Amino acid sequence: MIPSYNEALTIGRIVRDITGRGFNVLVIDDGSSDNTRGEALDNGAMVIRNKENLGKGGSIRKGIRHVLDKMNYEWMVLMDGDGQHNPSDIPVFLNAAMQDGVDIVIGNRMTETKNMPRVRYLTNRFTSYLTSSICRQEIPDSQCGYRLIKIEALKGVTLSSDNYDIESEMLIEASRVGLKIISVPVQTIYGEEVSQIHPVRDTLRFFGLIFRNMGSK
Repeated sequence: MIPSYNEALTIGRIVRDITGRGFNVLVIDDGSSDNTRGEALDNGAMVIRNKENLGKGGSIRKGIRHVLDKMNYEWMVLMDGDGQHNPSDIPVFLNAAMQDGVDIVIGNRMTETKNMPRVRYLTNRFTSYLTSSICRQEIPDSQCGYRLIKIEALKGVTLSSDNYDIESEMLIEASRVGLKIISVPVQTIYGEEVSQIHPVRDTLRFFGLIFRNMGSK
C-alpha cells in the first residue's frame, strides 16, 4: 500500500517496479492536484482516491480498512510514493517475516547514514529512542515508513492519527497489544524530492503522542 500526495513524477515507476515483481499495489491518492491517480492506474495499481486531502495518517487508516474489509492477504507492505524506498528491498522484508512470531518488520535506514540530511539523522535518533522506550522493543528507525505488516495483526491495533505521527502510533499501539516488531536494513534514495513533513507542527504532534503514552505498557 502506498499513500501518495502529488507524486505523479514517481508513482508510475514505483508501481511498475512492484507489479513487475509479481505483487499487487494499492495506492491511496490523497486528493492530489496532479496526475498521481492516472499514473498509478496506467502502471497497474488499484487506486482509492480521497476527495479531499486527509493527511498521511488518514490515508493509511483508510487503506488499512479497505484491506481488512475487502482483500484477502496475509501480509501488507507499506511504503512511500516519493521514490525514497527501493522496491528491491521487498524480499528482505519477506525473508525477515519468516522468523517465528514476527508481526511487523520495519525498515532501518540508520545503518548507512552518510547521505541522510543531518537534521533528519538527529531527529530520527531521538524519536526512535523515545518510541523504543515506550514500546519496550528496540526500534532503531521508528520514523521509517517502509514496513511489512501482518494483516491479522492489524485487526487488534487501533489507530487515530491523520498525520505523520501515524508511523510511531502504529508501533506504540502494536507493542501495547503484544505484537513483535523487528527491523531490517533498507536502502534509502535521497533525490530532489521535497519533504511534506512540517518540522515544527509534526514534531509537536509526535511529542503529543509520546506524552499521551508515557508510562503505558
